[in-house]
Amino acid sequence: MADNLQDRYAPNSVCFGCGPKNREGLRLKSVPFGDSVVADWTPRKEHVAFANFGSGGIISVLMDCHGNWAATYALMKARGLAAPPGTVTAEYTVRFLKPSSIDKKWQLTAWATKIDGDRVNASGELKVDGVVTAAMNGLFVAVKESHPAFDRWQ
Repeated sequence: MADNLQDRYAPNSVCFGCGPKNREGLRLKSVPFGDSVVADWTPRKEHVAFANFGSGGIISVLMDCHGNWAATYALMKARGLAAPPGTVTAEYTVRFLKPSSIDKKWQLTAWATKIDGDRVNASGELKVDGVVTAAMNGLFVAVKESHPAFDRWQ
């Protein structure tokens, strides 16, 4: 069984940020680590914004997907579920603290800070060479059966 959540629970996902089936996507792989999810991701030259530093849009996509997986993983653990509920981003903020070099591997960490019913607040950070270069906070929501994202992980 795959150690990352995407390959294990969403092998057919076409999400641009984390979908294993999106050939043109970023293919983020979030791995459970205690109460967090972690990921190493290597940017490519086409992810540049300026002078070998990563695009804020690419950073935002990665952190959004990673936060979403942290939220659904927290719900799985809290509810004792065998599979993740379909979750979507309701609110999301990224703070860019320092430029993120595309010449280095990026390390992402995200974790749930609060679960309130179907709503999960999550936070996360992006590190390059051990330095936090971006931080995020978001609200992610488990959707009902009538929502188009309900079966998104299957």
